Amino acid sequence: MPSPTISAQKLHTEEAVELHFVDQLVTRQGWRERPYTAFDRKTALDPEMIEEYVRTTQPDAWKKLSDQYPGKERETLTRQVEERLKSVGTLEVLRQGITIVPGIKITLCTFKPASGLNPATLRAYEGNILGVMRQVRYSLRSENAIDVVLFINGIPFSTLELKNTLTGSTYQAAEKQYRKDRAPNGEPLLTFKRGALVHFALDQDNVSMTTQLNNGKTRFLPFNRGRDGGAGNPDVEDEFRIAYLYRDIGARKAVFSREVLLGILHRFVLVDEVEQPGGQVKRTTIWPRFQQLDAVRMLIQDAKANGAGQNYLFQHSAGSGKSNTIAWAAHHLATLHDDNDQAIFDTVIVVTDRVVLDRQLQQTIKSFAQTEGYVKPIDGTSRQLKKAIEDGAKIIISTIHKFSTDQLSVLKNENHKRFAIIIDEAHSSQSGKHADSMARVLADGELTEEEKEFDATEQALLELQRLRGPQANLSYLAFTATPKNVTLERFGRVGENGPEPFHLYSMRQAVEEGFILDVLRNYQTYKSYAKLEKAIDEDPELLERKSSRKVARFIDFHETSMAQKAEVIVEHFRRHALPELSGQAKAMVVTSSREHAIKTHQAITKYITDNGYTDVTSLVAFSGEITIDGQPYTEPGINGFAETELPRQFDGQTYNVLVVAEKYQTGFDQPKLVAMYIDRRLSGLQAVQTLARLNRIYPSKNRTYILDFRNTVEEIQAAFKPYYNVTQLEDISDPNQVYNLEARLKAFGVLDATEIDRFVTRFLQSSKRADERPVLEGIVRQAVTRFNENLNDDDQEEFRQVLASFLRFYSFIAQVVDLGDTDLEKLHLYGTWLKRILPTRQAPQGGDVTDDMLEMAAFRLQKEGEEQDASLGKDDNQALSPIDRFGANPYTEEESKTLTEIITSFNARHGTEFSEEDYIRFEAVNNDILDDDVWAEMLRNNDPRDVRPRFDAEFMRRAIQAFQRDNAMRNAFMQDQEARNMLMGLMFQRAVRGAGRAA
Repeated sequence: MPSPTISAQKLHTEEAVELHFVDQLVTRQGWRERPYTAFDRKTALDPEMIEEYVRTTQPDAWKKLSDQYPGKERETLTRQVEERLKSVGTLEVLRQGITIVPGIKITLCTFKPASGLNPATLRAYEGNILGVMRQVRYSLRSENAIDVVLFINGIPFSTLELKNTLTGSTYQAAEKQYRKDRAPNGEPLLTFKRGALVHFALDQDNVSMTTQLNNGKTRFLPFNRGRDGGAGNPDVEDEFRIAYLYRDIGARKAVFSREVLLGILHRFVLVDEVEQPGGQVKRTTIWPRFQQLDAVRMLIQDAKANGAGQNYLFQHSAGSGKSNTIAWAAHHLATLHDDNDQAIFDTVIVVTDRVVLDRQLQQTIKSFAQTEGYVKPIDGTSRQLKKAIEDGAKIIISTIHKFSTDQLSVLKNENHKRFAIIIDEAHSSQSGKHADSMARVLADGELTEEEKEFDATEQALLELQRLRGPQANLSYLAFTATPKNVTLERFGRVGENGPEPFHLYSMRQAVEEGFILDVLRNYQTYKSYAKLEKAIDEDPELLERKSSRKVARFIDFHETSMAQKAEVIVEHFRRHALPELSGQAKAMVVTSSREHAIKTHQAITKYITDNGYTDVTSLVAFSGEITIDGQPYTEPGINGFAETELPRQFDGQTYNVLVVAEKYQTGFDQPKLVAMYIDRRLSGLQAVQTLARLNRIYPSKNRTYILDFRNTVEEIQAAFKPYYNVTQLEDISDPNQVYNLEARLKAFGVLDATEIDRFVTRFLQSSKRADERPVLEGIVRQAVTRFNENLNDDDQEEFRQVLASFLRFYSFIAQVVDLGDTDLEKLHLYGTWLKRILPTRQAPQGGDVTDDMLEMAAFRLQKEGEEQDASLGKDDNQALSPIDRFGANPYTEEESKTLTEIITSFNARHGTEFSEEDYIRFEAVNNDILDDDVWAEMLRNNDPRDVRPRFDAEFMRRAIQAFQRDNAMRNAFMQDQEARNMLMGLMFQRAVRGAGRAA
């Protein structure tokens, strides 16, 4: 078919874009162009195409129809299709077909089968007619025309309005046209559920979509590929940027290709039903956005080519519809076959950190399943999980913790089954002992012929070590918006810049596209000033660390400070946030503890009552029961309804402020949240995940508000930078560090190789018999005796830290690298027991400050400047550090040079011969500061310029105390101010780094 022609004068017009779009569908993807006159305005169908499809693919059904309704076959078929569209909707008709009296079953769309074992189904699939019409006059009331309508076998599923940027019109003008001039009422083609499933607004560069026209309230979502890490679409040679809709680009099929389009209709589009307050059910049709579609299709293509045994990391921004993407991925993997029509995976397992399973995730996956038992949520015990695996359930949803129980220890994968394991919110916990347990349950590893010659103990150790690493029968899919360093190394794929995600939808792209809001755009910080006085005459000796905490707590919980914060929160919410969303706006108050949440809720409630406000009502969320001042409190007891009811109650009209302690700071999806009031320290992942509760879009929600009483803008920006674009690592963790840790452990003189061998042999032969427990513990206690007798307090603490670091790092690195060293596995097995029974660090003796020692003389809460735009720029990024701190903070190359300079300079001035080892003794002073939780938090969460003077004073005090018996070192430190300042500058730099990075 020749390309359509158009006059040179019209090449720059919208018509040229429209003609090109349709021509490409026809010539590249095999669509059939239909005249707009074939469109029946009354039924919103193409009756000729419906008849042709049924005639050619179902001749027996058509004959029965002709016999029963001679001469009225097309009329009867069209009328029955129309009636069924009205009653159940377009999606259901396409998927389920219709039945006409007397029992004539008619399929209206045939989807590609998972395997090629049924040739008749494949022929019917190839017989689907993809139809496209231009300038469709769809209304019985006007001559309004839609630019392009897409049909499958005569049934319309999509409309498109195209604009042309050369004439100053963009996809946003098309969105406006849908809102103003495409009223759905009384129009079958535009009616939700009964008409087209999706409506696209596009120009040559950008695409957006909606699944429900609602006049001025219609909400469009981006449907773009992304450009240079942000919004938009990349250039395509000799084509429009939207060519991915109709043209195969590289290995990616066009969105409107037969394969992709019918796949979307078959196994992507879903209907979400949410019960509203009052019992009404809100229905929403979900069409995948491009990133979701692309991620699943890339996954399936890779899994089909490479089979099981692969790792996939999906870095998808918070608020990007991760639950649906996981559900689609699980459903596709469960039915994926190779070229020989063999299932690639026997079972897909979705695991999560959360103790309470994500009900939304369960329901989304189950909505695709038509077969009883196809999806098995494990909401009971591990016995239920064991049975689901043995019975061969296609999709299992469970917490990862259930893989660690004895019920599963006897389950051995002897049937060579293959598993796809989807990890929701993948972080370091998925790389530890629970992940080891899961691998041991599901893995299908075998010893080599050479290894089979080893003794039983060595074979068992090699098997345990191998099971920690990659398995040929296990594929891992990790989903997270904020991958940590261990997540990148465990699940990422090695690229030019080290481990990287298999698929990326960055926070930056989501913000630039307007799919999520930029929560940093309106950020206001407050600072509190308190003056305290002694309420007693005595000056008791106090413990500095505990006392500073108690003083801070006294200030935070004092009724004056609570009252002032409550006033700021309520007045700000009423003045700024509440008017948003026509009065439906919600707010979250983030507190530091359950007691803090309860007292904050009480203060807010008191302020509301005292001022007679009726437009603000608060709830509180926390776990369990807590006793405060002799009074027990629970969340249901305060709120007056069950915990499970809180999300629904908060979504209604009655409540609009939610005070939380840990709960609902992650995974809580409430798009009406407009404001957040932060009264706790936040950093790193916790800061990003907490603030992400605000980023969901909602009709007429254009901005958010954050008031922060504890953090600076710079601290929050620093937390966001690693995750704003693609997350990267500065360097790969060096696996050889595991041997450094092993050597450090042995140097303490606590471990005995003979005892380790005895322990491991007994442990592997014990078969978990209860009578072996005291024997095993008795062997390990010999090391505990040496620990108590031979090490001083500082050495004991260092041993604890190095042991913990070895256990964590080995558990991680063994999943990434084939170590092939049974001695390391022995030490890990033994060290795990040793760590459990080592005595804990003794708390220092001394007095403590109590509330009756203090009085609040004055308290002032002050706004710091005006509200700031703290948004990140497109180039803002911060690479994550590899795992390189283990119980101590190793020197970087720059720090080593600085230390050498300090020593050389001092020796030259004073004629001394101090070595690097002498000065590294100051490291113990630094470690002591970092071991102090108050100091570690201060260094981690404050501007270094503010902390430095206090750090110098603290370091000097501790250094003098540490070297009180070493006159030479103490004098060196005290007498040379220049060297002292350089040394403290170096130690401060290392302390800041050490406080923020841990293995």
